[in-house]
Amino acid sequence: MENIKILKFDHYYHIYNKGVNDIDLFREHKDYYRFLNLMDKYLLPVSTIYAWALIPNHFHILLKTKKVEELDIFKGLKYLLVSNRQYFVIKHSLKIPNLSKQVSNLCNAYAKYYNIKYRRRGTLFERPFKRKLIDNKYYFKRLVLYIHYNPVHHKFCEHPLEYPWTSYLSCISMHKTKIDRNTVVGWFDNLNNFKRLHNGNIEVYSIDEWLEI
Repeated sequence: MENIKILKFDHYYHIYNKGVNDIDLFREHKDYYRFLNLMDKYLLPVSTIYAWALIPNHFHILLKTKKVEELDIFKGLKYLLVSNRQYFVIKHSLKIPNLSKQVSNLCNAYAKYYNIKYRRRGTLFERPFKRKLIDNKYYFKRLVLYIHYNPVHHKFCEHPLEYPWTSYLSCISMHKTKIDRNTVVGWFDNLNNFKRLHNGNIEVYSIDEWLEI
């Protein structure tokens, strides 16, 4: 697998980062909600989110970047796809988003909110943010389990069901959600199997080693 610097369109990634010097990124409920709102603002326009976890001093997000033609800027516009994969929009000059910049904007916007709220200065996140290209189907399920099991691994709870700041509850709920719940559960064949596998012990350390955390 390739650990790349620039995010590309139409690829799966595990995005993760932690507070500089292990500082807590989230001190109260409003902080978690603010980060989730910023995820919606900066990541949803350019990606599909499958799983996430917010732990006090770090976060994990599993997503797939959209194809260029799926971006909102192309809605309602006519464009021509040529053989070299470059997009020329008829009578329009459009700026294609920088995917890595979108993640950086998320972190920067949250850092600004956090520093103002808690009257601090300086860097909040480690830089640059970490990303892992996922090109092996075997790791889709393992990463979902790893992300949802992260609060258990860090001893904030005994089961993902008990921790409110991951996408696990959205996956097992029938309520409206912004993650692609159907695809995630589909990787486990069905909801019962999804729940069953989340009841077992997850090999967190082997995935940490693979991620080079």
